[in-house]
Amino acid sequence: CCWAVRLILILSFRNSFLQITVITSLNIFLSPQDAICTLNTLQTNASALEQVRRERSNPQLQLNAMRAFLERAGLAVDELDHLNIIHVTGTKGKGSTCAFTEQILRNYGFRTGFYSSPHLVQVRERIRINGQPIGKDLFTKYFWQVYGRLDETKDAHGGTMPAYFRFLTILAFHVFLQEKVDLAVIEVGIGGAYDCTNIIRRPWVCGISSLGIDHTQILGDTIEKIAWQKGGIFKPGVPGFTVRQPEGAMPVLKERAKEIGCPLWVCPQLEDYQPDCGPLHLGLAGQHQRSNASLALQLSHTWLQRRCLPGVNNVYTKILILNTARVTVCLSSGLADAQWPGRTQTLKHGEVTYFLDGAHTMRSMQACVQPHQTATPSLNPGTRVLLFNATGERDSAAMLKLLVTCHFDFAVFCPNITEAIASCNADQQNFNVSVENMLTRCLDNERSWRLHNRLGDDKGTQLLIQDSLPRLPEHRGDTLVFPCILSALQWITQGRDSVLADPAKTTLAVKQSVTAKAAPLREAAEIHVLITGSLHLVGGALKHLDPASSK
Repeated sequence: CCWAVRLILILSFRNSFLQITVITSLNIFLSPQDAICTLNTLQTNASALEQVRRERSNPQLQLNAMRAFLERAGLAVDELDHLNIIHVTGTKGKGSTCAFTEQILRNYGFRTGFYSSPHLVQVRERIRINGQPIGKDLFTKYFWQVYGRLDETKDAHGGTMPAYFRFLTILAFHVFLQEKVDLAVIEVGIGGAYDCTNIIRRPWVCGISSLGIDHTQILGDTIEKIAWQKGGIFKPGVPGFTVRQPEGAMPVLKERAKEIGCPLWVCPQLEDYQPDCGPLHLGLAGQHQRSNASLALQLSHTWLQRRCLPGVNNVYTKILILNTARVTVCLSSGLADAQWPGRTQTLKHGEVTYFLDGAHTMRSMQACVQPHQTATPSLNPGTRVLLFNATGERDSAAMLKLLVTCHFDFAVFCPNITEAIASCNADQQNFNVSVENMLTRCLDNERSWRLHNRLGDDKGTQLLIQDSLPRLPEHRGDTLVFPCILSALQWITQGRDSVLADPAKTTLAVKQSVTAKAAPLREAAEIHVLITGSLHLVGGALKHLDPASSK
């Protein structure tokens, strides 16, 4: 952080108005990067981490703490009622559902707010106004307003500050209120019942996308336990929608809705709709997006009824689900116009084509591999490359087993580190996991791939930044481990992507034996690269492949 940030952090004012005034007056010296550097300190705040550990044993404390932080930031819970919120959770597809919904309502001319996580390249992506990440100047202004109020009151509350995600959630609510959006689409972080977004008391409608097994240490290890958590966003009298669910999940959701008093509907299949303007087209690729699109149609239609129809404003029981024969032009065009980077996204850079898919659960990985399984195996060796990483508690070995069926010529592994050379990249810093742990996980993933491909367990494999990398056998399924995303991409593309060949990008020295391995890549007519296993990996790749995303 620059001197101005350090000055802000050590100043202590008893008068909150004085502190906010000083922070505002120093905005001319503060950059968005300064705000992000300060935001990142909330990742490793010792008291905050200890608080999270305590609250896991008593989840209700999470919501109580969130309300307290909200009030310290100068906001009241009942103010959130004015945001006309659409609240969405799920295991797979909740972000895509939100993206469809937001685009539909924006096409109707409403001013939209959209809060999602995680971000891919810049943290500002999490808080969007009319589909665009909040501007740098506004982000800086609102960040210091909220941070200043919380910092000024921390001494009276045991020195506590909200953790990273909690802070961003509070910031999003503050931004949407200040910017006077017509509605806010809010994506749940993890779970539902005890997620910090669930301080919302009166959403206009809520939705649950497809459920699966994920975040088991927090949500439970069965689909029934996870469904109970997700159903926690239901509110009395507020219409709820869900898609067809795995066996065991739907009975729990129905019982949860009954207990809470939430009228719950299951969305029709997308092919059951009969739009006014011909077949429905989706802006997001993949068969799995069809259920997300149907859920988005019902959420947006229900919101529009309350907003626009006389007598429906405060009477939820009069809400009718979208008839399959009543899809308007605005509804269908919203589905077609929706964009959601990093999820089944394709980028073509000359002879190199990148397929970016942040799949990180078994169900999402199954959807990811389908189009790559059906693709014709390469006739020219070296044309199909997997770039993979997985983090946290996820079963990366099981996901890699699914990917084996895609017949990659190379499997490349790296941590979610954008560049090995230190640079100003605060948006993608993660201080909650050590570099050593990240690299160890990469080596474990590489070993799992070798075992799945019956290549043997080469326990001597080491990172390419070390001097003793053994020469691996030359055959299909060959593996390599790199220290960062940029070095992996540069090796895969072998100078054939002009974006990566930018002289400003530092190139790491690679051993001659490793360079020799890349001969098939240099000779291939085309190179196809699937980047998957982690949204953070996809985001780090996009930072290099799409320079505009960093501006």
